[in-house]
Amino acid sequence: MQIRDLQQLIRDRYHTTDSARGAARTFVWFAEEVGELAHAIGRHDRGDADRDNLEEEFADVLAWLTTMANICDVDLERAIARKYLEGGGPKGVK
Repeated sequence: MQIRDLQQLIRDRYHTTDSARGAARTFVWFAEEVGELAHAIGRHDRGDADRDNLEEEFADVLAWLTTMANICDVDLERAIARKYLEGGGPKGVK
């Protein structure tokens, strides 16, 4: 699946509800999902991972990020290409 395909899938399924909620309230949902991912990663690091849950939380975070991009009219594939592929990519260290 391409990033563009995921973004369209999320838009087709959820955009009416998501856009009515708005970016700020959707960000709260996203933050909650990041918290759930943090717990799943913590379990993974402690050797007590539930692999299915870990994968699910990664998928949820990506879906909610995509939702926010749709609400804000950001083409994720274009944004990622501009940031990481064009002009030699980002400078510095994360």
